[in-house]
Amino acid sequence: MFPAHRRPSFLLGSLLAAASLLGASMPAHAQDAGFPSRAITLIVPFPPGGPSDALARGFAQQMGKNLGQAVVVENLAGAGGTIGLARVVRSAPDGYTLGFGTIGTHVANVALYKKLPYDPVADFQPVGLAGSAPMMLLGRSTLPAKDLPSFIAWLNANKDKASYGSAGVGSISHYGCVLLLASLKVNVTHVPYKGVAPAMNDLMGGQTDFMCDQTTTALPQVAGGKIRALAVLSNARLKQLPDVGTASEAGYALNVQSWNAIFAPKGTPARVMARLTDALTAAAADPEFRKQMAAVGVDLPTGSAAAPEAVTGLIAKGLRDDVPALKTKFEAQD
Repeated sequence: MFPAHRRPSFLLGSLLAAASLLGASMPAHAQDAGFPSRAITLIVPFPPGGPSDALARGFAQQMGKNLGQAVVVENLAGAGGTIGLARVVRSAPDGYTLGFGTIGTHVANVALYKKLPYDPVADFQPVGLAGSAPMMLLGRSTLPAKDLPSFIAWLNANKDKASYGSAGVGSISHYGCVLLLASLKVNVTHVPYKGVAPAMNDLMGGQTDFMCDQTTTALPQVAGGKIRALAVLSNARLKQLPDVGTASEAGYALNVQSWNAIFAPKGTPARVMARLTDALTAAAADPEFRKQMAAVGVDLPTGSAAAPEAVTGLIAKGLRDDVPALKTKFEAQD
């Protein structure tokens, strides 16, 4: 028999031990039932101010409303998005750390880097497709060219001194121009920046001649007359710029669409994944959010087009069809 003065602490310790054992033996679905009970971090592997960052912040706000907890964006840039997504892979698979991936992080980087700090398929579980946008060819406002044919003529005459900027090696803007220049069979100087914002600033200032960028950040600058829209690098013209032709209309088979998706680490419980996917789906269906994104040329997919399986399909197609050719093109351009 324990002395009377030790009984309360002994009983408390026994109760705590029992509670700990109960929690350890509790089924995973019961532990996940209260998800989320605190803020969620959405890692954007690019600097603030770029197209992926803008879209991620919109989804973070909308998903936070649907989940009843804040979704906080954390920018962790570097190495074409690989640093930020490596952090996601190393995080606990509990739904509280997510990553905002792109066609660059999950397809183009496989062609560009000999060794990635993650496997784009094995290390992630897609929450869903967040959005897609066409790429555009943009020129400095003083560029003599007005459209793609005149740009090609200018480029061929100035290829030894022409330069293009990008958000960094392996970024979507780099990827877009690599594909364009490979189609034109021209090699010019690439100037990588630490993000879209400084690349766009130097284009507006005339320090570089052209760049390839998503409509998200390009359209406002075109509308302000700070840069010139030379072509849409996809099959369809933009309703915001109906007079700007497409690369395919000029005879080049280019359909460069960026896509963004939200990912969780592999092993995240099914109930948590379902909750996150429902929140993403509801966010994409919000009329005001859709209107805001449509104004900058971003399509928010719904239904099966936004499902996790759709993201898996896009990655598989990119790895199968694009990576072998991209390896050759990256080597030729840089």
